[in-house]
Amino acid sequence: MQPILSMEGITKRFPGVIANDGVNFDLRAGEIHALVGENGAGKSTLMNILFGLYQPDEGRIVYKGEELTIDEPNQAIKLGIGMVHQHFKLVPPLTVTENIVLGSEPKSGLKFDRKKALKDVEALSEKYGLLVDPNAKIENISVGMQQRVEILKTLYRGADIIILDEPTAVLTPQEVKELFDILKGLTKQGKSIIFITHKLGEVMEITNRATVMRRGKTIGTVETSETSPTHLAEMMVGRQVLLRVEKEEAKPGKPVLRVDGLSANDDRGLLSVNHVSFEIREGEILGIAGVEGNGQSELLEVLTGLRKPVSGEVYLNEKKITGLTAKEIKNHQVGYVPEDRHKRGLVLDFSVSENTILGIHSRKPFAKGVNLDYKAINNHADHLIEKFDVRTPNNQVHVRNLSGGNQQKIIIARELDTDPVLFIASQPTRGVDIGAIEFIHRQIVDARDNGKAVLLVSAELQEVMSLSDRIAVIYEGEIVDILEAKDATEDKLGLLMAGIKK
Repeated sequence: MQPILSMEGITKRFPGVIANDGVNFDLRAGEIHALVGENGAGKSTLMNILFGLYQPDEGRIVYKGEELTIDEPNQAIKLGIGMVHQHFKLVPPLTVTENIVLGSEPKSGLKFDRKKALKDVEALSEKYGLLVDPNAKIENISVGMQQRVEILKTLYRGADIIILDEPTAVLTPQEVKELFDILKGLTKQGKSIIFITHKLGEVMEITNRATVMRRGKTIGTVETSETSPTHLAEMMVGRQVLLRVEKEEAKPGKPVLRVDGLSANDDRGLLSVNHVSFEIREGEILGIAGVEGNGQSELLEVLTGLRKPVSGEVYLNEKKITGLTAKEIKNHQVGYVPEDRHKRGLVLDFSVSENTILGIHSRKPFAKGVNLDYKAINNHADHLIEKFDVRTPNNQVHVRNLSGGNQQKIIIARELDTDPVLFIASQPTRGVDIGAIEFIHRQIVDARDNGKAVLLVSAELQEVMSLSDRIAVIYEGEIVDILEAKDATEDKLGLLMAGIKK
């Protein structure tokens, strides 16, 4: 079958890096084509070139048999190429209809023709099975509905090719299924879809073909029906990768962390953690599942001393630690991997050595009176670099120059090396390459097996399901249920994540 689109020999250079190096990619009419690869592989750069956000230094784009230069996004849109970004580009106070027609509003004379806009959106919604309330405000609808609005925006502008960048990142399992049904419906009506993702299970479920990129180059394109997640992972990384988490059954001991009726406000003063209670025992992993923004961040900030609670108590080994400072809680042997490693986990312009002692820099042997003992610090760093397989030329390299996976390893190494009784890991593999994910998962399981109580928070439902011994589901700041991991299914968790408890 002849491709509708070909990108041939695409090269794009930025200062100090070749983001795309002679990349080849083609798309057939009516297919869903996955574009996969580790972070920094060049996927987004390639699609930003197709959408006109960047121009290639070399190579050519052939679309419907014609060689094109796409200078900016409006030109791509006129050609029938639309893009739904990972972070939606919607205006929250405006309605669904207003967002869909924004910039291309139908007019009655010089005025906005609201009646025609509503009619057009309703017809479009009906035609493609993307049912939305055209009068609802964006700020009042679910994330899944917002994504439908983004897709309708591209269709309203006449898109034949739709680029979706990590489209399932913030959806419940039920919303993912609905999205996949929508995408299949769109291809039946002749649309072609480029699906950027790192979730190999989704590649197998929804796509016709997959193109794998590694370090800016095309590794190959495969028919999905003729490959496997293991083979795709090997193409992405260049070696065999263990995709499943291997662990023995937990042998939990006494309770380590007990949270009793905890409530807290967010930065706007609104209740975001609502009377939460749970406990974690030594030698077990409690995972918290939920769509992002349901109070997970605020809960962890309270537990780690970064936010004051409104009410309730927190106990560590039956000692009340409610309201203690972050330093005091750390001194009670709590290790913490924050969700945003750049803001909360590292000082990017400090060396690897300096980052390995953040928060413990005043302890022996790193401190001698008011001075730091750099020999001891560097020896400590070298030990952690070797033990946790941190890929760095030396311990004096600035952390900002390391990959996301190696940055994350430094935080995990630092926090586990303090021998915590409670280890809190928030989004431990976000923005981390698939090879590093395998290593980080192993460290979390080893911490459990060494008797640590582990609290895991992750937006990746598969990560929560495969690592946890028990799973607590959070919705609008409340723990709606706690399940044994062996009894948890995607469907059951997805309903709970949407606040539906049967």
